[in-house]
This record gives sequence, structure tokens and C-alpha cells, in this order.
Amino acid sequence: MPDTYVGAIDQGTTGTRFMVFDHGGQVVANAYEKHEQIYPKPGWVEHDPVEIWENTQEVVTRGLEEAGLEADQLEALGITNQRETTIVWDEETGRPVHNALVWQDRRTTDRVEELQEAGMEDEIREKTGLEVDAYFSATKTEWILDNAEPLKLQSSRARDLRDRARDGELLMGTPDAWIIWNLTGNHITDVSNASRTMLFDIEGMSWDPDLLEEFDVPEAMLPEVRPSSDENTYGHTDPDGFLGAEVPVAGALGDQQAALFGQTCFDAGDAKNTYGTGAFYLMNTGEEAVASDNGLLTTIGFQMSGEPVQYALEGSIFIAGAAIEFLEDIDLINNAAQTAELASSVDSTDGVYVVPAFTGLGAPHWDGRARGTIVGMTRGTRKEHLVRATLESIAYQTRDLAEAMEADSGVEMTSLRVDGGAVKNNFLCQLQSDIIQTDIARPEVDETTALGSAYAAGLAVGYWDSVDELRSNWQVDREFSPEMDPGDADQMYSRWDAAVERSLDWAREEDE
Repeated sequence: MPDTYVGAIDQGTTGTRFMVFDHGGQVVANAYEKHEQIYPKPGWVEHDPVEIWENTQEVVTRGLEEAGLEADQLEALGITNQRETTIVWDEETGRPVHNALVWQDRRTTDRVEELQEAGMEDEIREKTGLEVDAYFSATKTEWILDNAEPLKLQSSRARDLRDRARDGELLMGTPDAWIIWNLTGNHITDVSNASRTMLFDIEGMSWDPDLLEEFDVPEAMLPEVRPSSDENTYGHTDPDGFLGAEVPVAGALGDQQAALFGQTCFDAGDAKNTYGTGAFYLMNTGEEAVASDNGLLTTIGFQMSGEPVQYALEGSIFIAGAAIEFLEDIDLINNAAQTAELASSVDSTDGVYVVPAFTGLGAPHWDGRARGTIVGMTRGTRKEHLVRATLESIAYQTRDLAEAMEADSGVEMTSLRVDGGAVKNNFLCQLQSDIIQTDIARPEVDETTALGSAYAAGLAVGYWDSVDELRSNWQVDREFSPEMDPGDADQMYSRWDAAVERSLDWAREEDE
């Protein structure tokens, strides 16, 4: 009998990956495809959902072929995804009514400021655990229903999208729901993704009627909310479809919660930071939804079948790896790997600070109008200084979150588990350890986002028996300990706040 495995579809901000894992959590197949980043206006970011679904089919098919695997060797599929990104589509035709509005998109900043002026921040935070921000799905869904071109009916008359939504003809979801629907025909999301919409009561565990009314989002268009690891499964792939097999889709997690799961942060106090397009620092707080006094989010971490929800505190950095991509875009570097060489070729930034607020600032500042800033340049500033300052900005933003996390949770951090593409950079990992003065642990399998969704799906179907089995899979690739004098780290960090201050509330003229 052939060996069996668990597959994971990782639908991220810049592309879609398919990975297959064995019982030891080792990668046996891996395929990736980028999709187009669409920027209609400054601060607006869109993706084509049809391209995403086509790429999903492509990477699954190619990943299996290249590894010499058959689809029926997959015991389950898990889904993980860029969170908050919002898609509205026609239930009958499967056609999106508009491009997806990406989590980075800031077009609803005016609406967010209306909500703030109306004094709704406390109510929304109390119910959803979230700050009022354009980051989340609520204002994005509202914008699509108000602004997308209505679909034409057979009679050639256009019906208002809001009428169609109320009649249950339109569906809304984050990319997990879009992919699950295309795979199984069922409209389902998991608790972790639902908690990122700004429409979901994270303690009542239901769509909140008052918030649905505020944003005029009919409950009929929202997905059913299920556990992240679901023994009942979300459905099965169509044996007559592209996969040619009936595979249960049994797990889903938003990408950052998936990384928490993949890093086996199953206990209260366990924490990880994922360095991808953005950087996302999560700490498991157990069955208690800990409210933040320091600009962090209270969010759902995950839920396994028949078990209570596990909550998390989260700090969201909008731009991390994307800052390195920016350096490449403007030809300061040829590739991401070059950053370590350039940054280590100088002893310091010579007083240069980069604040990569290209799409506003997340935690703990929450300023949608902040924009990218470089301060402290002189005639002697070289590209090496700018590259080093960009890497330092990632470390400073993480220290912002680490200090907020310790203040909110009362838990002193002694070690931080890291993952994501940027942690392949040893210089960045060492710098991060120095700036926050704590040990950094990088696992052998650094694609922990895909691994986490595979774990969730595999647990649901009995491929893995327990979380203890998963803990034994986790292996350290390398640990980094602080080498910098704490006083020097504090001095470098002390100017960061001053640099951030100069980036705040900048994007005014483009909105007038």
C-alpha cells in the first residue's frame, strides 16, 4: 500500500503554495506560483480571485506530479490564507463581483475615521478584539457592495448588489472560504479567519447582528463558521474535478494562526513571530481572551473539534519582508539574500532610520495615514546604510510588539520562535535577538504556515493522534542569543520612536 500524506494549500499575499507533509512533519512536495499585485490608486491593493483559484489548481497539480504522488495518497487537505483580504462572488456563477480587496488596502480609511468619530471603537474592540481599521474585512465588504459594478442579469437589467446580497445571491469570504467553496461547493470559514472580519463576536462565537447592521452586510452572504481542525470536515474535493480524487478538506487557519499552530504553540504563553510580507507576533493566551491596553489585537488562535477556543494576543506589522522587496524594486539590491552581505559591511546605519509605513502602521500605532519615511540621511549615506536601516526597522517594529505583549500578558518572554521567508537571513535573526535581548529559535521546517494547516487537517482525520505527536516533530535549526550590549540596543531603539513620529498622519493630499 502506498504511503499517505497531508496536503496544505497556503494562499498568501504574493502567491499560492502547495506543500505535502509526512508523519514527521517533513516536506515531501512543494510548488509555488506568484499572482499579480494590482494597485489601482495609491494605498489601494487588489488581487484577482480567479487568478488565485487557477494558481491553486496549478500548484496542487504540479506539486503532486513533481513529487510522483497521486491525489488519493492525500488523507486530507488543509487551507491557510492571507487574512482579512475580502472577496465577494456570485453564488450561481462563481464569478467574483470585483477584485479581492487585500488586507493592505487603505481605501476605507475615511469610513474608519467616521466610525472613530462616532465613538464606536470601544464597542467594536469589546466584541471583536480588533482595532477599528481598514485592515479588516468589514469596511472592505461594505465598499465592494457600494462600489462594484452590478452584475448583469439575463434581462440585461442591473440589480443593486446590496439587494442581491440580501437575497442570498452573493457570498462573501476571506481567501480560505473562496478556496473551500471552489474545492467542495460549501461556504465555510474557520473561527480564526472569522475573527479577522470585524463582524464576529469572538466570545459569543457568532456573527454580530449589530455590526452586520452597521456595515449593511447580510448574514445570508457570510460563511458558516467551523472549528479550525474539524472532524466533520468542510467537505470533499470533487472526484471528477481537477484533482481526480475525493479528498476531505478538514482544516483551515488564517496564516498567522496557522504559523502559531505549526510552531506547536499550543499552551498559554507560547509565542511566535512570522516574517513574511508583514510580520505577525502571536502569543497563545489559552481559553482567556486577554484585552490589550497597548494597541495589540485580541484574536482567536484556533479551535480543535469538540474543544474550547484558544485565544491569542497579536501584534500586526504591515510591512516586513515587503520592505526588502521594495529595496529590490528600486534596484538597491539584486535579491533578498544580498541584504545580509550589504548590511554587515557597515558597523551601523550612521544614524539613518527607515520607517516602512507603505500601507500605514499597524500595532501599536494604528495609523492608516502613516507613510514610509527615511530620516537621518547625510551626504555620506550609502546604500549599505539604507539596507541595514531597513533590516533594523523590522527588528524595531518587533520590539514594539514584544514590549506591548509583555505588558498586556504579564509574561516575560525568554525565547521567541520565528518563521517565514525572512528568517533565512541569519543577519536579521541575530539583529532581532540583539534588539529585543532574547533568544531566537528558528525551526528546521520554516514554512510553518503551511505545516500548521496540514497539522489541523491531519488531526481532524486521525493522520496524527495528538498535539503531543506534533510537539515531538518540532526541531530547532538554529538558535540566536543576544551578542549586543543591552545599553547599546536600548540606545538604538530610543531613536526609533522619534523616526516613527515623523511618518504619522502623512497621507492627506492624496485623499483630498
